Amino acid sequence: MIRAYKFLLRPTVRQTAALGEMLRDHRSLYNGALQERRDAYRHASKTSVKYGDQSAQLKEIRAFDPERQGRWSFPSQQATLRRLDRAFAAFFRRVKAGQTPGYPRFKGVGHFDTVVFPKNGDGCRWDSTPHDPVTRVRLQGVGHIRVHQHRPVHGRVKTISVKREGNRWYVVLAGDEVPAEELPPTGAVAGIDMGVAHFLTTSDGEHVANPRFFQAAAEELAEAQRHLATFPKRTKRRTKAHRAAARKVARLHARIRRQRADFHHKTARALITDHDVIAHERLNTAGMTRTPMAKPDPAGDGAFLPNGAAAKAGLNRSILDAGWAQFLGILANKAESAGRLVVPVDARNTSRTCPDCGHVARENRVTQEMFQCTACGFAANADHVGATNVLNRAGLALCPAA
Repeated sequence: MIRAYKFLLRPTVRQTAALGEMLRDHRSLYNGALQERRDAYRHASKTSVKYGDQSAQLKEIRAFDPERQGRWSFPSQQATLRRLDRAFAAFFRRVKAGQTPGYPRFKGVGHFDTVVFPKNGDGCRWDSTPHDPVTRVRLQGVGHIRVHQHRPVHGRVKTISVKREGNRWYVVLAGDEVPAEELPPTGAVAGIDMGVAHFLTTSDGEHVANPRFFQAAAEELAEAQRHLATFPKRTKRRTKAHRAAARKVARLHARIRRQRADFHHKTARALITDHDVIAHERLNTAGMTRTPMAKPDPAGDGAFLPNGAAAKAGLNRSILDAGWAQFLGILANKAESAGRLVVPVDARNTSRTCPDCGHVARENRVTQEMFQCTACGFAANADHVGATNVLNRAGLALCPAA
């Protein structure tokens, strides 16, 4: 199996400065390569510049600017050029499909936070020995950086990425040949219904509370954002107070993100430990959180009819705060490592179908919490009914002949 490991770095002051310079120079290389592609298309009879052409120029670029480009790993610079090439490939793919293109943009200081080293041992090296209590990663131009390794790394490390999140630095290891750590079978199966009132409800009737991390920090975050908004948006030089205000907002968002990820990992681990098969709804979170389309008023010039956008915005915030997509991705990864089975099923009408008689009607869902079948009178918790229907559909998917 292929797995990724993310560890916190403990760089010194000098190493922190070097890491910042590494990001700056790779961002400069990315933007310069993007400018070359734009100029070639505009001024050279719509000539396209490919990755191979720009990679062949790296040797000359490093020789011309040894202080900023020559000090860093050659493969990592190639990975930065491949990143730009993938952005253009995605752009042309969307154009061909008739979707919104999204032309590749220049990267500002806060929008280029990762440097990739494609091969362990070439410009980077993961130093982890069982007898050494201190783990380090060596990066060309930076040195040996201490790593807070909170769990063992299995398999063979192939690629190493260095990532900045706020004022913290992380190393991300991607490895293959990771052995599966299968858990003993339990004989239990469960269906789960994702929600907002409860984060999830199992087919056994168990409710997992929704922690609402963003809502809990909303007041503190709003105050920090209001303070940040008092500074001018466009100035040539950012003041020390402005940078501190921006760091505080980023720190609050990072804390919410870490809390949500920790909750998702622990909840998924509990489900995987207790069940052999877990069924869940196949959710389109992006579609569910889309803003309602405007409704022009035919009787008024330029006026619009109410479309429920304000109420939908609150629901969208709750869905995104719960982080269903991230949780289901974590659940699938943990299931693969533990030898468990995760079955996604069609989510349509799971909360409107009576599990007793099979009657489907919108009126069956009386309230957010109450389900009562209009045909047979069956009554139960609505989320529990949804989880039961999810489990039943998973059984039909696994045993279609039955």
